[in-house]
Amino acid sequence: MSAGTRTANIRGETDPSAARQQITVDDIAFDALREQEVVAHVMAALDAGRGGNLITPNVDILRQLRRPQLRDLAEQAELVVPDGMPIVWASRLQGEELPERVTGSSLIWSISAAAAESDRTLYLLGGAEGIAERAADRLTEEFADLRMAGWDCPPFGFERDARVLEQVVGAVVEAKPDIVFVALGFPKQERLMQLLREHLPSTWFIGCGGTLTMVAGEVSRAPVWIQRSGLEWVHRLAMEPRRMAKRYLVHDLPYAAGLMARSVARRTSARRAA
Repeated sequence: MSAGTRTANIRGETDPSAARQQITVDDIAFDALREQEVVAHVMAALDAGRGGNLITPNVDILRQLRRPQLRDLAEQAELVVPDGMPIVWASRLQGEELPERVTGSSLIWSISAAAAESDRTLYLLGGAEGIAERAADRLTEEFADLRMAGWDCPPFGFERDARVLEQVVGAVVEAKPDIVFVALGFPKQERLMQLLREHLPSTWFIGCGGTLTMVAGEVSRAPVWIQRSGLEWVHRLAMEPRRMAKRYLVHDLPYAAGLMARSVARRTSARRAA
């Protein structure tokens, strides 16, 4: 089978004594952790002076991670958890089990709560103009003791302008936050997280896609029952049909179907090998 343990990332910074199970789905290794275990891991690592990158692939991101030029984004991450019920279902079909879906849009609340309790600082990076600031206001309203190190909404295409990119990175480095939520979409946010990690090795960087827009109240998240049913993509499609139709209907649905078929095939092969 493809289960194993993740004891060190490519930088060799993970405590070997904290080995944890990982399950490979479509050639990408996921950490078999529940949301509260993810939060506990991040806070414990901060206490030990260790940072890391946390990525939350959904079906669309998993599809893209199969490209060789993007594979390092998962391989170099400290934690990789599934933001998508089809990934959890696929793990079960292949005879293993990721315990639950862990989304960036949930982690921003649970990690913010833990940060407030432990006097850790947060930085929000991404979204359209004003989104990060409004999200910061919402979080500090929810968690009175939460300390915001700062926020920034970089202009579109900033990563292609060396001067602007330097300014964005410099602002985060100067703020010296404990935790940074990066909401720029895949793979832009993960590439920026890798760059920032070189400057702030003791900081945690969490890719969270459109999460800040939800926290700011610009876009509503699907009801809990829809999230649990694996149909949150239908809610997103209904809200933004022009932007999301090609992604979901042309790319992701066929890929998800193939993912399920490959997972069943892996289980069958493993049984025969046993």
